Amino acid sequence: MTVRPRNRTTAEGEDRASITQPVRAREPFERFYEREYRSVVGLAYALSGSSAASEDLAQEAFITAHRNWDRIGAYDKPEAWVRRIVSNLAVSRFRRTVAEAKALTRLGGMRSETATLPQLPAEAAEFWQAVRRLPTRQAQCVALHYLEDMAIVDIADILDCSPNTVKVHLHKARQTLADRLGAHLGGDR
Repeated sequence: MTVRPRNRTTAEGEDRASITQPVRAREPFERFYEREYRSVVGLAYALSGSSAASEDLAQEAFITAHRNWDRIGAYDKPEAWVRRIVSNLAVSRFRRTVAEAKALTRLGGMRSETATLPQLPAEAAEFWQAVRRLPTRQAQCVALHYLEDMAIVDIADILDCSPNTVKVHLHKARQTLADRLGAHLGGDR
């Protein structure tokens, strides 16, 4: 499974895409968007912690997919491609926010406003805040595995790494989260 295009060949083994027309999307973009929007926003929310930012991130990813839908729609898993874009955009937004905060601090204009997580029980808010403090790849793996309920292999496709790397990220993330949240894994420690 991959987020790259399917290999289309003729009976003679020649690459059909080079002989005939470009590969076409499997389904209309509108149907894809309606099916995937909520879960992509959920992933973006888990990675960003802001409902407004999560909607912006999802929209940016879907706009990019729409612009290139003939190519993206022909991928084996266009939904994995969109999730990869959302993950990358979340990292970029976080880096930009940190750079802006540092600049404001240097200028002495830093305000102490804190964003609150809307409509989350205290345990869930605390958990996702702890997830967002993890290293980027660990946070992405946790969000994709537990929020999106994705298999290790699918996460590896989205993040362009091996399944064993995903397992290592999840293991380290679980250990860190257990320590930070005071939970114990598998009995006394």
